[in-house]
Amino acid sequence: MTEDATFESGAERPLRLVAMDTEDLQILSALCQDAVFPATEMQWQPRQKRFGLLINRFRWEDIPAAQRGTHKPERVQSVLAVENVVRVSSQGVDRSDTDTILSLLSVSFDEGGSALELTLAGDGALRLQVDELEVALRDVTRPYVAVSGKVPDHPE
Repeated sequence: MTEDATFESGAERPLRLVAMDTEDLQILSALCQDAVFPATEMQWQPRQKRFGLLINRFRWEDIPAAQRGTHKPERVQSVLAVENVVRVSSQGVDRSDTDTILSLLSVSFDEGGSALELTLAGDGALRLQVDELEVALRDVTRPYVAVSGKVPDHPE
């Protein structure tokens, strides 16, 4: 006799996700919420039409284990890569300030269907003009305990 698998019996694995439409992008955006990264960890490769960020992503998917007291809240380094990028613009981002740490609030696709918008805390934003929506999120390190030891909070 076989038993159904439970979520708890699954092994933790690094995330590898691709968003090809706005529905997929909503999930990816939720997983990237509150990611932090230095301004120096952005790179646009115009010839390859690729834009990438190395982010320290809060592991929202791990909150149930943290709430059960299994361990403290965690972060993991991840690459957020956007394909088919033809133009990049920013607002409120000083790339020359190497000490600046940016916080990613959301990733969305505009209604016109031609630009990906990365909203940052403090009125910052990145706008990526794209030919077609293709965004990948891939964890590249093992999780580590969040320095604050706390879950990000957004009081209303």
